Amino acid sequence: MRRNALTLGVLIASAVVVGQALLIPLFAAPAANLEPRDLPIAVAGPPQVVAQLEAAHPGAFEVTTVADAVAADSRIKDRDVYGAILVTATGSEVHVASAAGPTVAQLLTQAAAGLGQAPPTDSPGMGSGIVPVRDVVPVDPDDPRGAGFVAGFLPLAITSLLAGVLVYLFVPRRAARLTALATFAALAGLAGAGILVGWLGILSGDYFAVAGVLALFALAMAGAMTGLAALIGRGGLALGAVVMFLVGNALSGIAAAPQLLPQPWGEVGQWLPIGAGGTLLRSVAYFGGSGGGFAVTVLSAYAIVGLLLVLIGRNGLVKKTREAPAAPAPELVGVPS
Repeated sequence: MRRNALTLGVLIASAVVVGQALLIPLFAAPAANLEPRDLPIAVAGPPQVVAQLEAAHPGAFEVTTVADAVAADSRIKDRDVYGAILVTATGSEVHVASAAGPTVAQLLTQAAAGLGQAPPTDSPGMGSGIVPVRDVVPVDPDDPRGAGFVAGFLPLAITSLLAGVLVYLFVPRRAARLTALATFAALAGLAGAGILVGWLGILSGDYFAVAGVLALFALAMAGAMTGLAALIGRGGLALGAVVMFLVGNALSGIAAAPQLLPQPWGEVGQWLPIGAGGTLLRSVAYFGGSGGGFAVTVLSAYAIVGLLLVLIGRNGLVKKTREAPAAPAPELVGVPS
């Protein structure tokens, strides 16, 4: 008995170490290898500018040529590109959207530094001191580095995951599960938007639009968790937590941009709820919804499929216990007089 317990302890410790060995590179490798990979940008200037940019940064940018700064800014606001490099006879200029990712704005500024000389930028923290920088779509002044956006989104992912688990474990009936998931999503969206928009002021978008995004994300995460568990039992909870949270968080690109992650992992992350949710929240909060179509489709698919699985899946772990049949009364045996 003691030997079996010792063997079990060694196996558990070994399994945890194997999991650790897998999780460390999953999180550390993308963060340590952030660099542009086919990052969409616009360029306005002489034809040789594009060739010079591609020679200096091969494979880094997917370039769209535009006529002038007005066309470049329009592309940025529509989320067709992350920024623009404008080269004129007096030097180069960079137009960025820090709301799309402050890290991308810094990388674009560095890339433009070798294409021309100009006076230092007046935008503190945004420029390299070599080229002037214009922030076309800035982050909220209350979140100048964009860190609050990332930190504020992660708790919703955790609570949505937890809500999906709790609904499966403690709500036995299908109709009640659907009601609980819908109620959670609505309240999570309203409360989250109230904190991020109203209280902390991290997001500057419309309150109800942001609430709608957060509600859809919450429903996608929680609904998928409950649906997977309803379909295959407790294993569905483990599968959902690993794929949607651990893998999804590592590949989401929320802190930077999907195009800065090693590919194809940056693209894979946009097919998971956290990546799609972060992209949609940026689009709605800062860009009037532009560039959020694919993310809406992904989140809606997770929500709809999750709710369908709830309908066709098991009743769960909490079930009515059937009443045991009453034991027959013992027969009275007469005692002879």
